[in-house]
Amino acid sequence: MASFADDFNRPDSTDLGAGWVEVSGDWSIVSNQLSPGSTGGTIILRAAGPMDSNDHSAQVTIAATTAASHGVWCRGNSGISNGYLWRNDGSEWTLFSVVSSTFTAIGSYAAAAAPGDVAKIQAVGSTIKGYVNGVERVSVTDTAVASGTSVGLRSTSASAIRFDDFAAADVTAGVALTAAAETDAAQALAGGKTATLSTTLESEAAQALPAMASQNVSPADSSESAQPLTSTKTATLGVAVESSTARSLAEQNSTDALGATVGPPHGLWAAGHAQTSVWAAGTPRT
Repeated sequence: MASFADDFNRPDSTDLGAGWVEVSGDWSIVSNQLSPGSTGGTIILRAAGPMDSNDHSAQVTIAATTAASHGVWCRGNSGISNGYLWRNDGSEWTLFSVVSSTFTAIGSYAAAAAPGDVAKIQAVGSTIKGYVNGVERVSVTDTAVASGTSVGLRSTSASAIRFDDFAAADVTAGVALTAAAETDAAQALAGGKTATLSTTLESEAAQALPAMASQNVSPADSSESAQPLTSTKTATLGVAVESSTARSLAEQNSTDALGATVGPPHGLWAAGHAQTSVWAAGTPRT
């Protein structure tokens, strides 16, 4: 697929460069735009390289305009004696077929060109279309020009007209797809994928922790107050049980378990009988 583009962003010159052929007139670059000059009459410019097929499009931005014929063409021969032209004359867009330099209008769209408008023409088979700013304005079926690979511009030589950003490219016709059948059977999977997994080793070493977090604790302040207990615990005690074991009586003059000597038992005496005293009352005891 062939394509060609030029934004004209280069120094002012009457030489457009190797990409163009001035079929007629004196075209030039002025302020990064294409000018058709100001000598009057209709002049023609074409891209030096052809498109690869008869089905292609061409477009150009109309940077400045006036009420004079100017537009873009495709499927032409080298001198535009044949081809298709999409042009504005200050009041409407008209699509022409051109055969042996005879222009025949095959469609139109009523609107004057405005600065910044993008004019585009496309030929695919017998369907010829004209666009303005990407919107299709004319579409016709025409077989007057079946072949041609040249693209370019045709304009009145007027100083008020300027062009910018030319582009052309082959168009590949799309393929119409049939409607999907609702009864299409599901397709079987082409195959499966399997893989044998290895046995897990019980002897794998444990992985070390990557790091441990630590924090230094500062010494306690000696003057800090003791904190009260948050709660108390109580328990009810039961009655104490005497569990001491009774000790057996020891015999006279024997030593008991505590190491004490057991003396003779005290004698009983009758009440009212004075006990014999070993010393007289009133006598000091020595």
